Amino acid sequence: MLSWLKRSLTKNTADAPQSLSPGDEPFVYSRDDHNISRSNISENALKVLYRLKKSGYESYLVGGGVRDLLLGREPKDFDVSTDATPEEVRKLFRNCRLIGRRFRLAHVHYGREIIEVATFRASHKADDDAGKMENGLILRDNVYGTLEDDAWRRDFTVNALYYDISDFTVVDYTGGMDDLDEGRLRVIGEPQARYREDPVRMLRAVRFAAKMGFRLEQESEAAIFELGYLLEDVVAARLFDEVLKMFQGGYGVETFELLRHYRLFGYLFPETDAGMQHEENGFPLVFVAKALENTDARVEQGKPITPAFLLAAFLWEPVRKEAELFRRKGMSDLEAMQLAGDAVVARQVRTVAFPKRFSLQSREMWTMQERLRRRGGKSPLRLVEHPRFRAAYDLLLLRAQCGEEVQELADWWTRFQEVDQEERLSMCAAIRTPRGGGGGRRKPRRRPPRKKPATD
Repeated sequence: MLSWLKRSLTKNTADAPQSLSPGDEPFVYSRDDHNISRSNISENALKVLYRLKKSGYESYLVGGGVRDLLLGREPKDFDVSTDATPEEVRKLFRNCRLIGRRFRLAHVHYGREIIEVATFRASHKADDDAGKMENGLILRDNVYGTLEDDAWRRDFTVNALYYDISDFTVVDYTGGMDDLDEGRLRVIGEPQARYREDPVRMLRAVRFAAKMGFRLEQESEAAIFELGYLLEDVVAARLFDEVLKMFQGGYGVETFELLRHYRLFGYLFPETDAGMQHEENGFPLVFVAKALENTDARVEQGKPITPAFLLAAFLWEPVRKEAELFRRKGMSDLEAMQLAGDAVVARQVRTVAFPKRFSLQSREMWTMQERLRRRGGKSPLRLVEHPRFRAAYDLLLLRAQCGEEVQELADWWTRFQEVDQEERLSMCAAIRTPRGGGGGRRKPRRRPPRKKPATD
């Protein structure tokens, strides 16, 4: 239990509501009852909060920023909630842009930092053009309301805590402080209805549980097992954004395990998931887990990561198997890999729409697995300068780590990068070119026989 929160809850037990419902008075935590300090809040977020207050509007820090501060973590971004409409926010800030149709937001820009400002949301009313629902799914969500309305419209209780800059209190309408203390993730309202409103909330539940190490409350968890199929109706481009948040935040392994536990992974990567039902020596389960383990390590070390490598690793097994089918039809190794990559990506983007700039890079990584086998002649000297070489090499190392018979090839390329140019030439010269041109040399073109001049 968080020591500061334990003291607070113990001190205020008589006043703290055991079960909060819409219409109940919120529980307000004074400055002495929590650990949030302005020194840990972005200076730009404070500017936004103070200007809104000074202009006569309500304004609160809300969401993941408040949650992370209470947990003693450094927030990645800061969101503000206010009773000012997006248009009113834009009038106050020259550096503001309005975005979104489904969910209208104001983005206040300070260099590379963006402070997101959202107007208090309320429940939808019948025939209200600002909010639209179809079969329980929210299609447009721009119905504005009060602070209390906004709290009950949020997804999880731990994300519905409001920090008031005017008196440094934390306002809790939904019991989020208690859930935060217990390490519990709980959907606000009836879980099935909330997941039907927006099926992506199931993925957010998994992401937050993995990130914070929280357990899902029983009803919130049970509904996921029943409603996973709703993800089939989510726009593929939106699922791409969620995939990045889940797998590139530094806790990809835990997220992957939870997605499989709740049977959601198959709705994101159906062919990869199908392969896991028929594992061969641990593939592709071990391969995907190892790829995420490496990605998590790079995030922790502050090294760059790319969605292209994520896609290449997740789809390697389906691509490898499809390439084998093309080889059996008589295609060359390289051509088989190219066609397999094209086919698998074309099917995958129907579910999670990886932008073309990333899928093209992934396909290069796959075809380079064949080019890496060509070590004779000058091909390796050119290949090592290729902009996608390092990512393809990392994929090769991953294959070797997971048991594919490419360890000798991986060791050769590791040494090739460590030695000087003279030694590289020597390594290439030592490779015997296998039959079929595997060394990368082109077969000489056969010239047609000369035609004899016609004679009378």
